[in-house]
Amino acid sequence: MSLPGLSLPGLGLQLSATPVLGGSAAPPAEQSPRREDLPPRSEWRFETSSSSSSSYHARVLSGHAELFGVELAVNQLYDLSGTKGAIFTWQGCQLEFMGDAESEYAAEETEYAVEWLSLHGMLETFRDEPANDGPRVLVVGSDSTGKSSLIRSVIARAVSSGRTPTVVNLDPRQGLLAPPSSLTAVTLGSQMEVENGFGISPISGPTVTPMKTPLVYHYPYHSPTDKPDVYKAIVTRLALSTTSRLEEDLKAKQSGIILDTPGVLGVTDGKGNINEILHHLVSEFSINVIVSMGPERLTNALSKRYSVAKGADEAIPVLRVAKPGGLAERNEPYLKQSRARYTRSYFFGSAKESLSPHSHSIAFDNLVIYRANTTSTGSGTTSYGADADDDYDPSSDNTTMSGTSTATFDKVAPSVAMMGSLIAIKFCPTNSDEDAIRDSAVMGFVYVADVDEARKKVRFLAPHPQSWGNRALMQASSVEEVYFASSLGRPAWQYRRQYDTGGDCDVESLLAGWIVPVDE
Repeated sequence: MSLPGLSLPGLGLQLSATPVLGGSAAPPAEQSPRREDLPPRSEWRFETSSSSSSSYHARVLSGHAELFGVELAVNQLYDLSGTKGAIFTWQGCQLEFMGDAESEYAAEETEYAVEWLSLHGMLETFRDEPANDGPRVLVVGSDSTGKSSLIRSVIARAVSSGRTPTVVNLDPRQGLLAPPSSLTAVTLGSQMEVENGFGISPISGPTVTPMKTPLVYHYPYHSPTDKPDVYKAIVTRLALSTTSRLEEDLKAKQSGIILDTPGVLGVTDGKGNINEILHHLVSEFSINVIVSMGPERLTNALSKRYSVAKGADEAIPVLRVAKPGGLAERNEPYLKQSRARYTRSYFFGSAKESLSPHSHSIAFDNLVIYRANTTSTGSGTTSYGADADDDYDPSSDNTTMSGTSTATFDKVAPSVAMMGSLIAIKFCPTNSDEDAIRDSAVMGFVYVADVDEARKKVRFLAPHPQSWGNRALMQASSVEEVYFASSLGRPAWQYRRQYDTGGDCDVESLLAGWIVPVDE
């Protein structure tokens, strides 16, 4: 059974049978399985289609195999549809596959796996030294270099060793236990899932994988370089909240922090200087290990800045780690599908943990919505080669929400243009100043399912049935339309619900959630 908004074009959802709790849906019966024997220290690389009509399943028949550091159980069927990855084996194994893949092949050039395992061993040694407060690792590299894969692998091995590491996602284009446009920190105490990675967010609903509630902050722009001052202010607040949490949990503190950075920060300028936002990250999170997954030029620039130019007590080791040999490039269509998948999982869960979002209808007069101002004249340029000491002060940006071009956020009235977009619910009240709204953590996200201008009501989809009360709401900038564009190529505001044309509808029609395009 679907719910209101389940078939909204912005989310790209298709009506389908309710998934079965406790396991993935079985593959089509007419598909014939095929088997592959992998020798030791080899891997099976695959790229699957993100189309809802295609599926790809894998099973280990014998031996030992892992996916991003998580061991695969023998005779357990895994749904790997819509993903790109590599099943690696140290000792050899036999695999069985069902379904179609855009690309799949066996590879034996896996030297990177040894380096990744060595990095895990080095971090374990760091954690065992009582004089240290745990590793605080910054992973740097351009897009499609394997940063997220490395972090998943290292985190999975740390959890298997009994640690409780904290992972911080600083890339607003991808989601970590939250939709895109989020910066997230979460401490993990149990093994990650093979199919869903970090799983679904505890702020969405109950989860199978035990984990602490993530810290989520909202950066309403596409890239850190769009609004560097806003990005740095939010990072400062995130770093302060994360380190304060770890001070209350010595085991988690000793297990360390690993930061996943946006690819735009892994690019040097023409003179070999690194982005000054990296200096801010190193300073705010007190980084003591830097991992470079970029070219030699990036590694040399990082070493020159943080190792060679520092004294013995202040030097930060810079390690260059190899990227996987068969790494698939994540093009924009794939990234768009990935962002839509993050959003779907936030509201509707997964095959193992299905969620049912709740509908909220709220009058215009009871809503205070802010929107990121893309025409702000604040510091929007990117600088390189900053000074050694990062003296950025978030309070120095004394802008106001007066509706002028200098404001970071503008108060906006509800309109049909909001349909299909995400709204972040801040913990701060609606009458807070701009700095408080910017720095406030996120309580959760809601999806704008419908805007009825005649009745002056907005219908939201939310993970929880409770009202959020007097909280400021933040809509991302217009670039977020890329995340939730209709699969038919139309923006969400060009759609109306069929039953909106004739008053209240019956329950069956409401649950169907039909969508019809508006005549252009």
